[in-house]
Amino acid sequence: MMTLADIAALAEVSESTASRALRDNPVVNIETRLKVQQIAQQYQFNVNPTARSLRTQKSYTIAVIILFDAKSQQAISDPFLLEILGVIADELTHKGYDMLLSTSKTKDKDWKTYYLDAKRADGLIIIGQGEHDQRIEQLSHSKVPFVVWGASSGHDSFTVVGSQNRSGAEAAVSHLVAQGCKHIAFLGDYRHNEIEQRYLGYQDALQKAGLALDQAYELITDFTAQDGYVKTQQQLFPLLPKLDGIFAASDAIALGAMKAMQEHGVQVPQQLAIAGFDDIAMSAYCSPALTTVKQDTINGGKLLVSKLLQQMDGKQVESELLPVRLLTRQSSARC
Repeated sequence: MMTLADIAALAEVSESTASRALRDNPVVNIETRLKVQQIAQQYQFNVNPTARSLRTQKSYTIAVIILFDAKSQQAISDPFLLEILGVIADELTHKGYDMLLSTSKTKDKDWKTYYLDAKRADGLIIIGQGEHDQRIEQLSHSKVPFVVWGASSGHDSFTVVGSQNRSGAEAAVSHLVAQGCKHIAFLGDYRHNEIEQRYLGYQDALQKAGLALDQAYELITDFTAQDGYVKTQQQLFPLLPKLDGIFAASDAIALGAMKAMQEHGVQVPQQLAIAGFDDIAMSAYCSPALTTVKQDTINGGKLLVSKLLQQMDGKQVESELLPVRLLTRQSSARC
């Protein structure tokens, strides 16, 4: 029976290099990777994951934790979450790691003890920061390798990968203003870090346009289309016909609001222009197609994995905010 040492000897490389090559780790040059993999295939060699874990004291698993509030109706089936999770899963597979998916919706865990000390995972990727979740700050005082998808304050004690939420929201609302909107509602839960940045961008655009800020137009809304639909019916209809624009902090919320308006005969965009944030797949195919801010989930997911693996190798990594792009479509096109 061939061992990893035998494969390494035949390939004339070290055992650690052979192990990386079998996991297709790009640290090893492509010629060496192919040579090792061909030898392994020739001798029908497969890595024993249990033996490898015992030898390296690693699980070769990364835990991805989705931060939900217990009261939130948001689920993993959320289109934006599915999109970025898919990128992360593909990238981890390419790097030779499995993905352990978990949520914080019902369990209040000591993440270091549960994942790292118990050898369930070698590092953590945390999606979202919740309502300024203190567990992330606690984790930053440990030596646990982890990265967060969310909003960066510029003074974080941990590594954040995210989008330029504030400037993206400002661009979307400024676009609505340019279409003639003067009374624009904000829908989203600004108690969450990312949404708070989008809320600030909304305020920036109104202030630059010389338009008044009015709390009656600011609705705390969950991340779902259902809550966008319900809150629009309950709180926005009384503001018609003065209300002439909506900026929603996510496409799901925007689609719910649009459905509610259309069911009551409000014409979009002629009477009411709408913009969202995320550019989920459905936003281009609804009627009218939704104006939105596109996040770079592909590079975002890859950066989360790359920065985490660098941390696990003992390297210092910096937070990074990715640029966003306004996509103007029919839901706001008055001109």
